[in-house]
Amino acid sequence: MRIGHGFDVHAFGAGSEVVLGGVKVPCDAALVAHSDGDVVIHALCDALLGAVALGDIGKHFPDTDDAYAGADSRELLRHVLTLVAGQGFEPVNVDITVIAQKPRLAPHIDAMKNILANDLGLAENAVNVKATTTERLGYVGREEGIAAHSVVLLAATPS
Repeated sequence: MRIGHGFDVHAFGAGSEVVLGGVKVPCDAALVAHSDGDVVIHALCDALLGAVALGDIGKHFPDTDDAYAGADSRELLRHVLTLVAGQGFEPVNVDITVIAQKPRLAPHIDAMKNILANDLGLAENAVNVKATTTERLGYVGREEGIAAHSVVLLAATPS
C-alpha cells in the first residue's frame, strides 16, 4: 500500500466558469493557469505521483512547455495513471477537499465524483469530493482563488 497527498491552488482571473474535477462550473471568474486550471485534478495527480515517488505534476507537465497550454486535466490524469500502473500500483480510494469561497460547489459534487470515479476506474463509493470555505479568511476567503487537497491510497496491482 502507498499513500499520497497533493495540493494545488490557482488564482482567479477573467472568465465565466471554472473547471473542477472535470466539471465546468459557472462562475463570475475563471482560474488562471497554463492548462485548464482544474485544481481538483491537479491535486489528485500530485497525490498519485507522490504515492509512487515520481515527483509532481510540474515535473511531468511543466508550464513552460507549450504542449500543455490549455490542456484538459483529465488527459493529464490519464497519463499519470499510466505512470502509476507502470510502477505496479492502482488506486484504491481518493479523498479530495476543495477550498473555495465561490462558486457554490454542492450542486456539482456528484458530477465530479462520477467523472473522477470513471477516470480512475473506481466505484463512486471509493471517491470522495467535498467542499469547504475558509469563512472569508485568507486568499480563498477574499475570493482570490481556489485550492484543493487530495489524498490517495494505492495498492500493488494484482499479479
